Amino acid sequence: MRIDPTHYIWWLLSRSAGIVALTLVSFSVLIGLTMSTKILKRPGLGRKLVRLHEHVALVALAAMVVHGATLLGDPWMKVGIKGAVVPFTMSYRPLYTGLGIVAAYLAGLLGLSFYARRRIGARLWRKLHRATAAVWVLGIVHTLGAGSDASTVWLRVVMLVTGAPIVFLLLVRIFDRSKPAAVRAPVPLAAPAAAGAVGAHQPEPAALPPARLDHRLHTRDEHARRARPRPVVAEETS
Repeated sequence: MRIDPTHYIWWLLSRSAGIVALTLVSFSVLIGLTMSTKILKRPGLGRKLVRLHEHVALVALAAMVVHGATLLGDPWMKVGIKGAVVPFTMSYRPLYTGLGIVAAYLAGLLGLSFYARRRIGARLWRKLHRATAAVWVLGIVHTLGAGSDASTVWLRVVMLVTGAPIVFLLLVRIFDRSKPAAVRAPVPLAAPAAAGAVGAHQPEPAALPPARLDHRLHTRDEHARRARPRPVVAEETS
């Protein structure tokens, strides 16, 4: 019996888009953690990673939209608009599909926040952007609980290869933030040994009053006169 793939075209499209979305979200989280942990230090690398991070996140968001929208055309699941939009209302594994919808909404909020950084401030934007890791976790749970390929070896290998560095960088970030501020602070450079370099940073001594200055000069001249050797004079003979 030959199976016509056109009967499952919507399911195949949704399945492919979901795998692409999960891979791109993993890659986006990995880039973000690489920047936050500063594990790679190269001139100009930060700006390139920011642009790459932004583009990957937007493409991942588009893949999520395709993943959910193509389910509407599947004649077998009969998702409906409510099941595809409202979390935990889909008849097929509502818990895991609902977590996937929540992850998509959170990813959309974080993805569009790229264009609101100046309005909300960079500091608040960075705090909100930490939730990107939550999108990845929810995506993993959604894939394992609702994905039709969750039991396949190849998909688990993909999740392991992309997830292992993410977990490693998350631990690096957590332990780095738990260190005391004194440990994280850079060690100050040693003071310059040259007398001229030290003197350049020292304030000039305040000028002395005229009376004290005259007294100092008189005392110095008196000490110099007493320390001067006396000339030997020959005795006169009569």
